[in-house]
Amino acid sequence: MTEKRLIYLDWNATAPTRPQAVAAMADAAGLWANPSSVHGPGRAARAMIEDARERIATGIGVFPDQLVFTSGGTEAAALVMRGMSAARRLVSAIEHDAVLMSAPDAALVRVGQDGIIDLDALRDILGDGQAPALVALMHANNETGVLQPIEEAYELVQAAGGTLFVDAVQTAGKRPLPPADFLAVSAHKLGGPPGIGAVIARCATGLHAVQKGGGQERGLRGGTENLPGIMGFAAAIANSDRDWLVEAAARQNRMEARLKAAGGRVFAERAERLPNTSLIRMPGVAATTQLISMDLQGFAVSAGSACSSGKVGASHVLSAMGVAPQEAGEAIRISTGWTTTDSDIDDFCTAWEDLAARRVAA
Repeated sequence: MTEKRLIYLDWNATAPTRPQAVAAMADAAGLWANPSSVHGPGRAARAMIEDARERIATGIGVFPDQLVFTSGGTEAAALVMRGMSAARRLVSAIEHDAVLMSAPDAALVRVGQDGIIDLDALRDILGDGQAPALVALMHANNETGVLQPIEEAYELVQAAGGTLFVDAVQTAGKRPLPPADFLAVSAHKLGGPPGIGAVIARCATGLHAVQKGGGQERGLRGGTENLPGIMGFAAAIANSDRDWLVEAAARQNRMEARLKAAGGRVFAERAERLPNTSLIRMPGVAATTQLISMDLQGFAVSAGSACSSGKVGASHVLSAMGVAPQEAGEAIRISTGWTTTDSDIDDFCTAWEDLAARRVAA
C-alpha cells in the first residue's frame, strides 16, 4: 500500500518548522549553560541570545531592545493585557481568546458584518470622558483573515491618551508591522518552533512583569530564556520571505470562485484579507462532518481557531459579525503557506465539491 499524501491547509494554526530552524535549535541545544550565569559558557549563551535578538529585530523591522521574549503569542498577550497599567481596557469583539481571557472585564468594541472594527464605536467609547484606555485590536483575524484598520485606530487611541496593543501573530512575516505601542508575535506561525514568541514594546512605560522570577528580559519576563527556541525563531526569520503571498492570492481567488460556484459562502469576502486565509461555509453540512471527511481524504483543515484543545465550537468571531449559529457551525478555515501548490488547492476543491454534491443528492 502507498502512504496517503497529506495536503496541509492549516497554516494559521501552525506553520511547518523550517529546516534551518530545526538545525539552529539542534546546535543551540548543545550549549547547556544558563544565559544568566557569569562564567564563560553562560556568557556564550547570553551572546547567542543577544545576537538572535538583533537578527529577529532586523527581520521584523524593530529595535532589539524592544523585544521581550515570551513562550509565545498567548503569554505575550497576557503580559500586555495584565501587566500594563491602565484605568480601563477595551478589546474588539473578534480578538483571539488569549486576549479576551486575559482581560475578562474589558469592554467589547463591536465589529461590522465584514468583521472590521466599528471605528465610530471605538471613537465614542474612547471619547466618553473616562480615563485613557488600553485597547487591543488584532492586525488580522486568525479565522477570517480580515485585516483591521490599525493606522486609523491608533490615531483615535493616541488622541484619547490611550495605549494600543496589536496581536500581530498572523501577520508577522506576511506584512509590515503596523503602528502600535505593543505588539505580539509568535515564531511557530512563520516557520519557527512552538513555545517562543515576543512582545514588541515600542514604549515599555507602565508595563510590569506578570511572570516574575529572576529579572530576565529587563525585568519584564522572569524565567530562564529558551535558547534553542530563540535560535530557531531567528533562523526562521532569516529564511522567510513574502514572495509566496502573490501566488497565495491567486490560489485564494481561484479556490473561492470554485467553491462559491458549488454553493459555498466565503465569509468577509469583500473585506481586505490575508491572501492565505479563507473561511468558507458549506450549507447543510456541519463543520465536524467536513473536517472528518477531509481528514480521511488527507486534507488538514480546521474549523476556525485551533487553540481550544481540539474542540469544534461556536465561533465568537462569526457571532460578532452577526452570523447565525447554524451557519457558523458549517464553516471551515483553509489557510495556506509557502509550500502549498496549485495541485493542493485543486485537489482540495474537488474533494469539497464532491462532499457538497453528496449533500445535495441526499
